[in-house]
Amino acid sequence: MSVDPNPRVTLVGAGPGSSDLITRRGFNVLQSADVILYDALISEELLGEVDDTIPKIYVGKRCSSHSLVQKDINALIVEKAYEYGHVVRLKGGDPFVFGRASEEIEYAENFGIPVAVVPGITSAVAVPQSQGIPVTKRGVSSSFWVMTATKKDGSFSEDLRLAAQSSATMVILMGVRKFLEIAEVIAKYRGRSTPIALIQNGTLSNESFILGTLKDVTEKYRGIDISQPGIIVVGDVVSEHPSFFEEELQRVLHTYI
Repeated sequence: MSVDPNPRVTLVGAGPGSSDLITRRGFNVLQSADVILYDALISEELLGEVDDTIPKIYVGKRCSSHSLVQKDINALIVEKAYEYGHVVRLKGGDPFVFGRASEEIEYAENFGIPVAVVPGITSAVAVPQSQGIPVTKRGVSSSFWVMTATKKDGSFSEDLRLAAQSSATMVILMGVRKFLEIAEVIAKYRGRSTPIALIQNGTLSNESFILGTLKDVTEKYRGIDISQPGIIVVGDVVSEHPSFFEEELQRVLHTYI
């Protein structure tokens, strides 16, 4: 196997799911790839817009079903850079929002391989917006807090409790499997009438969501497919969703009729 004398890597944020939410810069870089290493949430439609002769290697991780562990992905990036030249590491959302981009950059640079980054639209903002939920609104929420549900050891992050004690909109990634436990933690600090939403397959044609409040999450949880990733949004901004008050009205009518 010949070794390319000019290996380089570009980390590209592909956006939250829909193929047309990648930035123009990101799409242009994608077209210049010699090989693409892509994540689980990357649109097949987007990959289909790249020349068929360009190798496309899946390295996704979803719900404990990992094709490769992170250290193997790091090594593969370097291996393919020397083999092909320009590696585009295509990542969902934005590379630096819980994307482990820093680890991949550090590893490649340890081999003297230059790395560039193209920002992407983060799902933490775009997915709630796709359902008509703003993460901030004047007079309702002046800030938002983006966090993962758990730490590396599986325990809840202290940030979850700290955010729950604030008035900020809470955007929680990778928390579907612990949806009920998350709601219970937040309910200790916020009223049970606090609105909550869970959006799955955000920005895609099969996007789904549930709306409710912290007091009715157990009932809502029965309809959730925990094998699919999702984004949890908590705060008064959730009531901006066009269907929120209709949902609440139906709940009240069901209670009293």
